[in-house]
Amino acid sequence: MHDVFGSQYEYFEKIREVVSRNAKIYGFKGIETPIIEDTEVFTRGVGKHTDIVEKEMYTFKTKGGESVSLRPEGTAPIVRAYIEHGLHTKPQPVKFFYFAPFFRYERPQAERYRQFWQFGFEAIGKGNSIVDAQIIIITYNILKELGIDGVLVEINNMGDEKCREDYKKALKKYLKKEATSLCLDCKKRAIKNPLRVLDCKKCIRVKERAPQIVDYICKGCRDDFRLVLEFLEEVGVPYDLNPFLVRGLDYYSGTVCEFFVPQRGEEKNLAVGGGGRYDGLSALLGDEQRPATGVAVGVERVVSLIKENGFNEKEKPEVFIAQLGDLAKKKSLKIFEELKKEGVLVTESFGQDSLKGQMSRANTLGVQITLIIGKEEAVEDRLILRDMDSGEQEKIETNEIVKEIKKRIKKIKK
Repeated sequence: MHDVFGSQYEYFEKIREVVSRNAKIYGFKGIETPIIEDTEVFTRGVGKHTDIVEKEMYTFKTKGGESVSLRPEGTAPIVRAYIEHGLHTKPQPVKFFYFAPFFRYERPQAERYRQFWQFGFEAIGKGNSIVDAQIIIITYNILKELGIDGVLVEINNMGDEKCREDYKKALKKYLKKEATSLCLDCKKRAIKNPLRVLDCKKCIRVKERAPQIVDYICKGCRDDFRLVLEFLEEVGVPYDLNPFLVRGLDYYSGTVCEFFVPQRGEEKNLAVGGGGRYDGLSALLGDEQRPATGVAVGVERVVSLIKENGFNEKEKPEVFIAQLGDLAKKKSLKIFEELKKEGVLVTESFGQDSLKGQMSRANTLGVQITLIIGKEEAVEDRLILRDMDSGEQEKIETNEIVKEIKKRIKKIKK
Protein backbone atom coordinates (compact mmCIF):
# COMPACT_ATOMS: atom_id res chain seq x y z
CA MET A 1 0.00 0.00 0.00
CA HIS A 2 1.21 3.54 -0.50
CA ASP A 3 0.75 7.11 0.70
CA VAL A 4 -0.41 9.75 -1.76
CA PHE A 5 1.11 13.19 -1.16
CA GLY A 6 3.21 15.91 -2.79
CA SER A 7 3.32 15.80 -6.59
CA GLN A 8 1.54 12.41 -6.59
CA TYR A 9 -1.44 14.00 -4.84
CA GLU A 10 -1.46 16.81 -7.38
CA TYR A 11 -1.65 14.27 -10.21
CA PHE A 12 -4.53 12.53 -8.40
CA GLU A 13 -6.33 15.86 -8.08
CA LYS A 14 -5.83 16.64 -11.77
CA ILE A 15 -7.26 13.26 -12.80
CA ARG A 16 -10.19 13.70 -10.40
CA GLU A 17 -10.93 17.15 -11.86
CA VAL A 18 -10.89 15.90 -15.47
CA VAL A 19 -13.06 12.87 -14.57
CA SER A 20 -15.58 14.99 -12.63
CA ARG A 21 -15.86 17.59 -15.38
CA ASN A 22 -16.41 15.00 -18.12
CA ALA A 23 -18.85 13.09 -15.93
CA LYS A 24 -20.95 16.22 -15.56
CA ILE A 25 -20.95 16.79 -19.33
CA TYR A 26 -22.22 13.24 -19.95
CA GLY A 27 -24.79 13.31 -17.12
CA PHE A 28 -23.06 11.04 -14.58
CA LYS A 29 -23.56 11.75 -10.86
CA GLY A 30 -21.01 10.96 -8.15
CA ILE A 31 -21.37 8.04 -5.74
CA GLU A 32 -19.31 6.76 -2.80
CA THR A 33 -20.11 3.33 -1.40
CA PRO A 34 -18.72 1.99 1.91
CA ILE A 35 -15.20 0.56 1.83
CA ILE A 36 -16.54 -2.55 3.63
CA GLU A 37 -19.39 -4.64 2.20
CA ASP A 38 -21.04 -7.94 3.05
CA THR A 39 -18.79 -10.61 1.53
CA GLU A 40 -21.82 -12.02 -0.29
CA VAL A 41 -21.98 -8.90 -2.50
CA PHE A 42 -18.74 -10.12 -4.12
CA THR A 43 -19.12 -13.91 -3.91
CA ARG A 44 -22.51 -13.66 -5.62
CA GLY A 45 -21.75 -10.70 -7.87
CA VAL A 46 -18.11 -11.10 -8.89
CA GLY A 47 -18.15 -14.93 -8.75
CA LYS A 48 -16.98 -17.61 -6.30
CA HIS A 49 -14.43 -19.04 -8.73
CA THR A 50 -12.78 -15.79 -9.83
CA ASP A 51 -9.24 -14.96 -8.74
CA ILE A 52 -10.53 -11.91 -6.89
CA VAL A 53 -12.78 -13.95 -4.59
CA GLU A 54 -10.58 -17.03 -4.29
CA LYS A 55 -7.20 -15.33 -3.83
CA GLU A 56 -7.34 -11.56 -3.51
CA MET A 57 -10.12 -10.36 -1.18
CA TYR A 58 -9.48 -9.07 2.32
CA THR A 59 -12.27 -10.90 4.19
CA PHE A 60 -12.81 -11.05 7.95
CA LYS A 61 -15.46 -11.56 10.63
CA THR A 62 -17.02 -8.69 12.58
CA LYS A 63 -17.57 -8.86 16.35
CA GLY A 64 -21.12 -9.93 15.52
CA GLY A 65 -19.86 -12.84 13.42
CA GLU A 66 -20.76 -11.35 10.02
CA SER A 67 -18.45 -11.97 7.09
CA VAL A 68 -17.38 -8.68 5.49
CA SER A 69 -14.79 -7.76 2.85
CA LEU A 70 -12.87 -4.67 1.81
CA ARG A 71 -14.26 -3.84 -1.61
CA PRO A 72 -12.01 -5.22 -4.39
CA GLU A 73 -13.91 -3.46 -7.19
CA GLY A 74 -16.60 -0.83 -7.67
CA THR A 75 -19.39 -2.26 -9.82
CA ALA A 76 -21.01 -4.80 -7.47
CA PRO A 77 -21.33 -2.30 -4.56
CA ILE A 78 -22.89 0.30 -6.87
CA VAL A 79 -25.46 -2.20 -8.17
CA ARG A 80 -26.13 -3.19 -4.53
CA ALA A 81 -26.79 0.51 -3.78
CA TYR A 82 -29.04 0.80 -6.87
CA ILE A 83 -31.15 -2.11 -5.60
CA GLU A 84 -31.14 -1.09 -1.93
CA HIS A 85 -32.32 2.46 -2.61
CA GLY A 86 -34.96 1.51 -5.20
CA LEU A 87 -33.31 3.51 -7.96
CA HIS A 88 -35.20 1.56 -10.62
CA THR A 89 -38.03 4.06 -9.96
CA LYS A 90 -35.85 6.94 -11.22
CA PRO A 91 -35.46 7.85 -14.92
CA GLN A 92 -33.30 5.16 -16.53
CA PRO A 93 -30.44 4.64 -16.96
CA VAL A 94 -29.11 5.81 -13.60
CA LYS A 95 -25.58 7.03 -14.33
CA PHE A 96 -22.88 7.08 -11.66
CA PHE A 97 -19.17 7.85 -11.55
CA TYR A 98 -16.62 7.30 -8.78
CA PHE A 99 -13.01 8.01 -7.82
CA ALA A 100 -12.11 5.76 -4.92
CA PRO A 101 -9.68 3.29 -3.26
CA PHE A 102 -10.07 -0.50 -3.57
CA PHE A 103 -8.25 -3.45 -2.01
CA ARG A 104 -6.81 -6.69 -3.36
CA TYR A 105 -4.23 -9.00 -1.87
CA GLU A 106 -2.03 -9.65 -4.90
CA ARG A 107 1.66 -9.84 -5.66
CA PRO A 108 3.13 -6.32 -5.56
CA GLN A 109 4.50 -5.12 -8.90
CA ALA A 110 5.05 -1.86 -10.78
CA GLU A 111 2.15 0.57 -10.28
CA ARG A 112 0.05 -2.18 -8.65
CA TYR A 113 -0.75 -1.94 -4.96
CA ARG A 114 -2.89 -3.76 -2.41
CA GLN A 115 -4.74 -0.51 -1.82
CA PHE A 116 -5.18 1.06 -5.24
CA TRP A 117 -7.35 3.78 -6.75
CA GLN A 118 -9.74 3.63 -9.67
CA PHE A 119 -12.16 5.96 -11.40
CA GLY A 120 -15.12 4.50 -13.20
CA PHE A 121 -18.53 4.98 -14.79
CA GLU A 122 -21.69 2.86 -14.47
CA ALA A 123 -24.99 3.17 -16.35
CA ILE A 124 -27.72 0.96 -14.85
CA GLY A 125 -31.32 0.29 -15.82
CA LYS A 126 -31.37 0.73 -19.57
CA GLY A 127 -29.13 -0.99 -22.05
CA ASN A 128 -28.38 -0.55 -25.70
CA SER A 129 -25.36 -0.30 -27.93
CA ILE A 130 -25.08 3.49 -27.73
CA VAL A 131 -24.76 3.35 -23.92
CA ASP A 132 -21.94 0.81 -24.30
CA ALA A 133 -20.24 3.04 -26.86
CA GLN A 134 -20.67 6.19 -24.76
CA ILE A 135 -18.97 4.57 -21.74
CA ILE A 136 -15.99 3.71 -23.98
CA ILE A 137 -15.95 7.17 -25.60
CA ILE A 138 -15.96 9.10 -22.30
CA THR A 139 -13.07 6.97 -20.98
CA TYR A 140 -11.08 7.42 -24.19
CA ASN A 141 -11.68 11.19 -24.10
CA ILE A 142 -10.50 11.47 -20.49
CA LEU A 143 -7.26 9.58 -21.21
CA LYS A 144 -6.63 11.80 -24.23
CA GLU A 145 -7.35 14.98 -22.25
CA LEU A 146 -4.79 13.84 -19.67
CA GLY A 147 -2.17 13.86 -22.41
CA ILE A 148 -1.94 10.10 -22.89
CA ASP A 149 -1.19 9.26 -26.53
CA GLY A 150 -1.74 6.07 -28.48
CA VAL A 151 -4.77 4.85 -26.51
CA LEU A 152 -6.21 1.71 -28.12
CA VAL A 153 -9.43 -0.08 -27.21
CA GLU A 154 -9.48 -3.88 -27.43
CA ILE A 155 -13.06 -5.07 -27.72
CA ASN A 156 -15.07 -8.27 -27.90
CA ASN A 157 -18.60 -9.55 -27.37
CA MET A 158 -19.21 -12.35 -24.83
CA GLY A 159 -22.80 -12.96 -25.91
CA ASP A 160 -25.79 -13.30 -23.62
CA GLU A 161 -26.32 -16.08 -21.07
CA LYS A 162 -27.49 -18.62 -23.68
CA CYS A 163 -24.72 -17.81 -26.20
CA ARG A 164 -22.14 -18.09 -23.48
CA GLU A 165 -23.37 -21.47 -22.27
CA ASP A 166 -23.06 -22.87 -25.79
CA TYR A 167 -19.55 -21.47 -26.01
CA LYS A 168 -18.57 -22.82 -22.56
CA LYS A 169 -19.51 -26.32 -23.65
CA ALA A 170 -17.31 -26.04 -26.74
CA LEU A 171 -14.47 -24.51 -24.72
CA LYS A 172 -14.65 -27.20 -22.01
CA LYS A 173 -14.49 -29.89 -24.66
CA TYR A 174 -11.42 -28.26 -26.20
CA LEU A 175 -9.68 -27.71 -22.83
CA LYS A 176 -10.23 -31.33 -21.88
CA LYS A 177 -8.14 -32.34 -24.90
CA GLU A 178 -5.48 -29.76 -23.97
CA ALA A 179 -5.39 -30.63 -20.24
CA THR A 180 -1.71 -31.63 -20.26
CA SER A 181 -0.74 -28.21 -21.68
CA LEU A 182 -2.57 -26.19 -19.02
CA CYS A 183 -0.92 -24.59 -15.97
CA LEU A 184 -2.03 -25.80 -12.52
CA ASP A 185 -4.49 -22.92 -12.01
CA CYS A 186 -6.04 -23.40 -15.45
CA LYS A 187 -6.58 -27.11 -14.86
CA LYS A 188 -8.91 -26.07 -12.03
CA ARG A 189 -10.42 -23.24 -14.06
CA ALA A 190 -11.19 -25.58 -16.97
CA ILE A 191 -13.63 -27.42 -14.69
CA LYS A 192 -15.05 -24.60 -12.56
CA ASN A 193 -14.88 -21.55 -14.81
CA PRO A 194 -13.39 -22.25 -18.28
CA LEU A 195 -13.62 -18.64 -19.51
CA ARG A 196 -10.90 -17.70 -16.97
CA VAL A 197 -8.41 -19.79 -18.97
CA LEU A 198 -8.64 -17.14 -21.69
CA ASP A 199 -7.38 -14.61 -19.12
CA CYS A 200 -4.27 -16.63 -18.24
CA LYS A 201 -0.88 -15.14 -19.11
CA LYS A 202 0.82 -18.57 -19.00
CA CYS A 203 -1.43 -20.63 -21.29
CA ILE A 204 -1.07 -18.41 -24.35
CA ARG A 205 -0.59 -21.22 -26.88
CA VAL A 206 -3.65 -23.07 -25.62
CA LYS A 207 -5.65 -19.87 -25.81
CA GLU A 208 -4.56 -19.10 -29.38
CA ARG A 209 -5.96 -22.43 -30.63
CA ALA A 210 -9.19 -22.24 -28.62
CA PRO A 211 -12.61 -21.79 -30.24
CA GLN A 212 -13.66 -18.13 -30.51
CA ILE A 213 -16.77 -16.87 -28.76
CA VAL A 214 -17.69 -14.66 -31.73
CA ASP A 215 -18.56 -17.86 -33.63
CA TYR A 216 -21.16 -18.76 -30.99
CA ILE A 217 -23.01 -15.49 -30.33
CA CYS A 218 -26.59 -15.14 -31.61
CA LYS A 219 -27.81 -12.70 -34.25
CA GLY A 220 -29.15 -10.25 -31.64
CA CYS A 221 -25.79 -10.02 -29.86
CA ARG A 222 -23.95 -9.80 -33.18
CA ASP A 223 -26.16 -6.92 -34.39
CA ASP A 224 -25.77 -5.09 -31.08
CA PHE A 225 -21.99 -5.48 -31.24
CA ARG A 226 -21.88 -4.22 -34.82
CA LEU A 227 -23.67 -1.03 -33.74
CA VAL A 228 -21.20 -0.46 -30.89
CA LEU A 229 -18.31 -0.65 -33.37
CA GLU A 230 -20.08 1.69 -35.78
CA PHE A 231 -20.59 4.27 -33.01
CA LEU A 232 -16.89 4.10 -32.11
CA GLU A 233 -15.91 4.50 -35.77
CA GLU A 234 -18.26 7.48 -36.11
CA VAL A 235 -16.36 9.46 -33.45
CA GLY A 236 -12.90 8.16 -34.34
CA VAL A 237 -12.14 5.93 -31.33
CA PRO A 238 -9.48 3.40 -32.46
CA TYR A 239 -10.19 -0.24 -31.58
CA ASP A 240 -8.94 -3.77 -32.22
CA LEU A 241 -11.14 -6.85 -32.14
CA ASN A 242 -9.83 -9.36 -29.60
CA PRO A 243 -11.81 -12.63 -29.85
CA PHE A 244 -10.28 -13.94 -26.59
CA LEU A 245 -11.09 -10.94 -24.41
CA VAL A 246 -13.46 -12.10 -21.66
CA ARG A 247 -12.54 -9.93 -18.62
CA GLY A 248 -11.91 -11.51 -15.23
CA LEU A 249 -15.30 -11.25 -13.50
CA ASP A 250 -18.37 -13.48 -13.78
CA TYR A 251 -20.91 -10.72 -14.21
CA TYR A 252 -19.84 -9.61 -17.70
CA SER A 253 -21.92 -10.34 -20.82
CA GLY A 254 -22.24 -8.73 -24.24
CA THR A 255 -19.67 -6.03 -25.13
CA VAL A 256 -16.43 -6.08 -23.12
CA CYS A 257 -13.39 -3.84 -23.58
CA GLU A 258 -9.92 -3.00 -22.29
CA PHE A 259 -7.84 0.15 -22.75
CA PHE A 260 -4.16 -0.16 -23.67
CA VAL A 261 -1.36 2.37 -24.05
CA PRO A 262 2.08 1.78 -25.69
CA GLN A 263 5.04 1.75 -23.26
CA ARG A 264 8.31 3.37 -24.20
CA GLY A 265 10.96 0.76 -24.86
CA GLU A 266 8.49 -2.09 -24.29
CA GLU A 267 6.90 -4.43 -26.84
CA LYS A 268 3.87 -5.08 -24.67
CA ASN A 269 1.20 -2.40 -24.26
CA LEU A 270 0.14 -1.34 -20.76
CA ALA A 271 -3.44 -2.10 -19.72
CA VAL A 272 -4.95 0.88 -17.88
CA GLY A 273 -8.60 -0.14 -17.52
CA GLY A 274 -11.54 -2.03 -18.87
CA GLY A 275 -15.19 -2.90 -18.49
CA GLY A 276 -18.29 -3.93 -20.36
CA ARG A 277 -21.91 -4.93 -20.10
CA TYR A 278 -23.21 -6.77 -17.02
CA ASP A 279 -26.95 -7.26 -17.47
CA GLY A 280 -27.15 -10.22 -15.08
CA LEU A 281 -25.44 -8.68 -12.04
CA SER A 282 -28.59 -7.21 -10.48
CA ALA A 283 -30.25 -10.65 -10.60
CA LEU A 284 -27.21 -12.23 -8.91
CA LEU A 285 -27.66 -9.71 -6.09
CA GLY A 286 -31.34 -10.55 -5.60
CA ASP A 287 -33.14 -8.11 -7.90
CA GLU A 288 -34.69 -8.69 -11.30
CA GLN A 289 -32.34 -8.56 -14.28
CA ARG A 290 -31.57 -5.00 -15.30
CA PRO A 291 -29.35 -3.95 -18.23
CA ALA A 292 -26.14 -2.18 -17.22
CA THR A 293 -22.68 -1.31 -18.46
CA GLY A 294 -19.55 0.19 -16.90
CA VAL A 295 -15.81 0.76 -16.98
CA ALA A 296 -12.99 1.21 -14.44
CA VAL A 297 -9.51 2.73 -14.90
CA GLY A 298 -6.46 2.39 -12.65
CA VAL A 299 -5.39 5.80 -11.32
CA GLU A 300 -1.81 4.78 -10.43
CA ARG A 301 -1.28 3.49 -13.97
CA VAL A 302 -2.63 6.74 -15.40
CA VAL A 303 -0.34 8.80 -13.14
CA SER A 304 2.70 6.85 -14.36
CA LEU A 305 1.71 7.57 -17.98
CA ILE A 306 1.10 11.27 -17.29
CA LYS A 307 4.56 11.53 -15.74
CA GLU A 308 6.09 9.68 -18.70
CA ASN A 309 4.48 12.12 -21.13
CA GLY A 310 5.58 15.14 -19.11
CA PHE A 311 2.04 16.44 -18.72
CA ASN A 312 1.77 19.21 -16.13
CA GLU A 313 -1.08 21.64 -16.48
CA LYS A 314 -1.22 22.76 -12.88
CA GLU A 315 -2.13 26.44 -12.58
CA LYS A 316 0.87 28.46 -11.45
CA PRO A 317 0.38 30.93 -8.58
CA GLU A 318 0.44 34.59 -9.59
CA VAL A 319 1.30 36.19 -6.25
CA PHE A 320 3.45 35.14 -3.30
CA ILE A 321 3.18 36.76 0.15
CA ALA A 322 6.36 36.92 2.24
CA GLN A 323 6.27 38.17 5.85
CA LEU A 324 8.49 38.80 8.85
CA GLY A 325 7.14 38.94 12.41
CA ASP A 326 3.86 38.17 14.16
CA LEU A 327 2.11 41.43 13.25
CA ALA A 328 3.16 40.97 9.62
CA LYS A 329 1.73 37.46 9.71
CA LYS A 330 -1.66 38.81 10.81
CA LYS A 331 -1.67 41.42 8.05
CA SER A 332 -0.49 38.81 5.49
CA LEU A 333 -3.25 36.40 6.43
CA LYS A 334 -5.93 39.05 5.88
CA ILE A 335 -4.45 40.09 2.51
CA PHE A 336 -4.17 36.44 1.46
CA GLU A 337 -7.89 35.87 2.11
CA GLU A 338 -8.86 39.10 0.30
CA LEU A 339 -6.85 38.18 -2.80
CA LYS A 340 -8.23 34.65 -2.79
CA LYS A 341 -11.82 35.95 -2.67
CA GLU A 342 -11.06 38.04 -5.76
CA GLY A 343 -9.91 34.96 -7.68
CA VAL A 344 -6.18 35.73 -7.54
CA LEU A 345 -3.94 32.63 -7.52
CA VAL A 346 -2.04 33.48 -4.36
CA THR A 347 0.30 31.35 -2.26
CA GLU A 348 2.46 31.77 0.86
CA SER A 349 4.88 30.16 3.29
CA PHE A 350 3.53 31.42 6.61
CA GLY A 351 5.26 28.64 8.52
CA GLN A 352 8.66 30.03 7.53
CA ASP A 353 10.29 32.92 9.43
CA SER A 354 13.33 33.43 7.20
CA LEU A 355 12.65 36.13 4.61
CA LYS A 356 15.49 34.76 2.47
CA GLY A 357 13.90 31.30 2.50
CA GLN A 358 10.51 32.71 1.55
CA MET A 359 11.96 34.68 -1.37
CA SER A 360 13.74 31.53 -2.54
CA ARG A 361 10.40 29.73 -2.45
CA ALA A 362 8.79 32.51 -4.51
CA ASN A 363 11.55 32.16 -7.13
CA THR A 364 11.10 28.38 -7.25
CA LEU A 365 7.35 28.75 -7.83
CA GLY A 366 7.97 31.22 -10.66
CA VAL A 367 5.49 33.84 -9.42
CA GLN A 368 5.55 37.22 -11.09
CA ILE A 369 4.63 39.33 -8.07
CA THR A 370 5.78 39.00 -4.45
CA LEU A 371 4.27 41.04 -1.62
CA ILE A 372 6.66 41.61 1.29
CA ILE A 373 5.44 42.68 4.74
CA GLY A 374 8.10 43.29 7.36
CA LYS A 375 7.79 44.74 10.86
CA GLU A 376 8.04 48.32 9.61
CA GLU A 377 5.48 47.80 6.81
CA ALA A 378 3.05 46.12 9.22
CA VAL A 379 3.13 49.16 11.56
CA GLU A 380 2.81 51.63 8.66
CA ASP A 381 -0.07 49.59 7.15
CA ARG A 382 1.84 49.34 3.87
CA LEU A 383 3.68 46.61 2.01
CA ILE A 384 6.38 46.18 -0.61
CA LEU A 385 5.30 44.98 -4.07
CA ARG A 386 8.20 43.33 -5.91
CA ASP A 387 8.15 42.58 -9.66
CA MET A 388 10.03 39.27 -9.78
CA ASP A 389 11.10 39.70 -13.43
CA SER A 390 12.57 43.21 -13.21
CA GLY A 391 13.39 43.24 -9.50
CA GLU A 392 11.72 46.65 -9.12
CA GLN A 393 10.00 47.35 -5.79
CA GLU A 394 7.53 49.96 -4.54
CA LYS A 395 5.58 50.55 -1.35
CA ILE A 396 1.77 50.42 -1.60
CA GLU A 397 -0.96 51.14 0.96
CA THR A 398 -2.59 47.97 2.28
CA ASN A 399 -6.10 49.09 1.38
CA GLU A 400 -5.02 49.60 -2.26
CA ILE A 401 -3.24 46.27 -2.75
CA VAL A 402 -6.12 44.15 -4.09
CA LYS A 403 -6.98 46.76 -6.72
CA GLU A 404 -3.30 47.14 -7.69
CA ILE A 405 -2.69 43.38 -7.94
CA LYS A 406 -5.73 42.84 -10.17
CA LYS A 407 -4.61 45.68 -12.44
CA ARG A 408 -1.08 44.26 -12.76
CA ILE A 409 -2.25 40.71 -13.41
CA LYS A 410 -4.59 41.93 -16.13
CA LYS A 411 -1.67 43.79 -17.73
CA ILE A 412 0.60 40.71 -17.50
CA LYS A 413 -2.02 38.46 -19.15
CA LYS A 414 -2.38 40.90 -22.05
